[in-house]
Amino acid sequence: MIDTPSLVDQYCHGVLRTELGLGTFEARLGDQLGGSTTLPAAGTTFFDTQTGFAVRRWCPPLLGLEPHCPPARYLARRRELGVAEAGRRLLRSSGISTYLVDTGRPDDLTGPAEIAATGAAEAHEIIRLESLAEQVADTSGTVEAFLANLAEAVHGAAVHAVAFASVAGVRRGLVYAPEPPGPGEVRGAAGRWLAGRAVGGRLTDPVLLRHLLWIAVTAGRPLQLHTGGRDPAPVAAFASATAGLGTDLVLLHSYPYHRAAARLTGAHAHVYADLGPVLAHTGARAAAVLAEVLERAPFGKLLFSSGAHGLPELHVVAASVFRGAVTRVLGEWVVDGAWSRTDAQRVAAMIAGGNARRVYRLTESR
Repeated sequence: MIDTPSLVDQYCHGVLRTELGLGTFEARLGDQLGGSTTLPAAGTTFFDTQTGFAVRRWCPPLLGLEPHCPPARYLARRRELGVAEAGRRLLRSSGISTYLVDTGRPDDLTGPAEIAATGAAEAHEIIRLESLAEQVADTSGTVEAFLANLAEAVHGAAVHAVAFASVAGVRRGLVYAPEPPGPGEVRGAAGRWLAGRAVGGRLTDPVLLRHLLWIAVTAGRPLQLHTGGRDPAPVAAFASATAGLGTDLVLLHSYPYHRAAARLTGAHAHVYADLGPVLAHTGARAAAVLAEVLERAPFGKLLFSSGAHGLPELHVVAASVFRGAVTRVLGEWVVDGAWSRTDAQRVAAMIAGGNARRVYRLTESR
């Protein structure tokens, strides 16, 4: 058995405070699987997925039920306990000791302090760049004020946040060019965006997204980039452009391009790859996917996370699947004599939490 007693969930969101029925619970599973809270097609269920099966395997025993119990029975037990008690039992059984929480989602989710209290853990905030820029735009009357306030807001956030995250930066910004846009280009893009934007409007302009990423690079905190299940090739040029500037890049949600992401971690000293959702979404196949990542990535460049949003079950699934995959893959290599048990244990501890503590400069207090 390979031990991973203390996990750092290096990228996640808070959990919902509201009770969920079968339909709303399934919508949240769909959000995790495909990026939108939609219901499954008629006659089908999101429980018939690797994530759904993993929820039924790992979560019912934590609420006093047998593994693989029917979804309706599990959700009835969840409602019987109440959302607060069910969340407490699930999070405290996950083995996660530290949460890094992206607070940029608009849903009514628990923040870092609340998830820390519920899970008897530590928690730190990740600032989503697009949300921050939209807030700045809501209170800035001119282009000049917006651009000045934006830089001030990003650098101010770096004082308390452990990292920045960008959802649209790769697919809508870096896909066009890796380098920072020029001042005139930025002013023009800001003017067009502000003129056509209603209060609360989303930031999608590629020039402003690149500008925002480069401000974050100068702020010195690690920058998490959502690759969105797409080829991370646009990140390669950005990684070259940011080499030596002191800001680490962490690639999120790279599956099914996990091999390409792993290769980038070996090619660039400041590039890291997230492992959590890559494994959680593949469920029973997670060991095979982990082995593929370990073929290409330096072990000090891989970070566990759940990527969970809304459901505390997803933290449990990610942690359980990760532990199982690590034990199966590294344990097999130990049995074969390819690795020593000492080295296997050391690498497992690095990926589980040690790498994240180094990258995000977290203290080892648990």
